[in-house]
Amino acid sequence: MQPVLELLGRVGPSDANVLITGEPGTGKEVVARTLHAISERAARPMVTVNAGGLAEGVFESELFGHVKGAFTDAKADRVGRFELADGETPFLDEIANVPYNLQAKLLRVLETGEMERVGQSRTRKVDVRVVSASNADLQEEVAHNRFREDLLFRLNTIEIHLPPLRDRRMLLENPWQGNVRELSHVVERAVLMAQDTLIRPGDIAVRAAREAPQKIDEMSLEEVERFLIRKALARHGRGRLG
Repeated sequence: MQPVLELLGRVGPSDANVLITGEPGTGKEVVARTLHAISERAARPMVTVNAGGLAEGVFESELFGHVKGAFTDAKADRVGRFELADGETPFLDEIANVPYNLQAKLLRVLETGEMERVGQSRTRKVDVRVVSASNADLQEEVAHNRFREDLLFRLNTIEIHLPPLRDRRMLLENPWQGNVRELSHVVERAVLMAQDTLIRPGDIAVRAAREAPQKIDEMSLEEVERFLIRKALARHGRGRLG
């Protein structure tokens, strides 16, 4: 896999749709905002849609808008996110949560740039470059008929996968279960707690890494002795070996 920064530099200026995958907290939204900032569409703010936070009943209206009287609570016309993002970049976060019955409408926008507001037959044209993100395995979602394969093909013209922080070479003793989000909080705290301009080890508060279970029969005699001594010292509050 190419380094993410190098890939961003190549993908950013293009109009290709981009799918960003990775565990929660790996920095998917940061990458999306960077892509928008270095694109030719950066003059206006990126329009963000959290697909995971929308109820199915309001999803279509949120994306495509509606006209007054289209449904019970439609008391006025409303512009959808795709119209707001015309000429810009909509960021669809947690794309795997788009209801299956609405995925065809999303696919149509990506293929033709055409859409209609809920309750209206007038077709509108929008010009968008879609960046989406998911922590789910979309290939698996396709295999279980929860996500359209043709929509996936449209979304991942270019795919950027962000590895979890535990797979990167920094502060390896910490499990980093919160990924980049956890790292951000640790660094922010370290900056606040540092006594001068240099951050020292004592300023960095991280959770102790969980020791992986060890099998006695895979350890040398010296390792067994060291392990048992450490356990005994810890049990009686006598510190630990170096």
